[in-house]
Amino acid sequence: MRCSVFVVALAVGLSASSPLQAIEKRQAVDDTTVLNFALTLEHLENAFYQQALAKFDQQAFLDAGLPEFARGRFEQVAAHEATHVQFLSTALGNNATQPCTYNFPYTDPKSFAALSQVLEGVGVSAYTGAAQLITNKQYLTAAASILATEARHASWVASAVNKFAGWSGAFDVPLDLNEVFTLAAAFITSCPSTNPTLPVKAYPALKIGNPVPGQNSHFSSQSSTGPTFIAFFTGLDTIFVAVKDGAVEIPKDLSGQVYALGTTSGTAATPDTIVSGPAVLLFERNSSNALISSGQAN
Repeated sequence: MRCSVFVVALAVGLSASSPLQAIEKRQAVDDTTVLNFALTLEHLENAFYQQALAKFDQQAFLDAGLPEFARGRFEQVAAHEATHVQFLSTALGNNATQPCTYNFPYTDPKSFAALSQVLEGVGVSAYTGAAQLITNKQYLTAAASILATEARHASWVASAVNKFAGWSGAFDVPLDLNEVFTLAAAFITSCPSTNPTLPVKAYPALKIGNPVPGQNSHFSSQSSTGPTFIAFFTGLDTIFVAVKDGAVEIPKDLSGQVYALGTTSGTAATPDTIVSGPAVLLFERNSSNALISSGQAN
């Protein structure tokens, strides 16, 4: 994988590396832990779809301007997520984590579909990042099968429903357990006290205002330690951009679903250097690769 350092005007520096290097195996993370982590996400997705479909009928989907087939397909996606929950719960038996209470910020079928695209993308990144932590080959194969289905969901929602590209590029982003948990925690209001404790932590929030590739964007970080770099996870690359006067220059070639994290390092985004994020950034491009929309999704 290519690693490079770019120099940007006014001493704003970029460097590229791989987020795979930041996903470290820990002795406390065994297969049961990884499966329970996956089940935690599947419970969230299952609740997300079940609640939205109970709230919005076919007419609501049509009134929102979504395709006539959209709700029926979302019912199928919901059934897949319920099956994933059942499969993982059966595999874990008495060790299986139970569903939490959730709060999802959609207000209509259109905002539900937009959030669905993001959540499915996060699910793909979660399974991709966790794959190297699984030691049992049968579990790994099952996780790969679920990953493939989550990727199909993400692609369908993005292209058929939201009319964007069904991919972000040649590679998806692998996220580690802390990064995924941070994103999931935003929707969780409470969990059963009997649930197994996962060896994860949530990072403080990172907000990037009006992110447009090639332009400076001001940001806010809720961490007590201010970031000196923003790391952009795109595919298998990480691009580090130095912070200057509370702003960061968005790399010009970003596309699709990208994750941004505040760090204290310009070469590594690890639990020791990450101070905030991830922020989920969407850079949607048309078939000519022209930018048609951009923004932060969380």
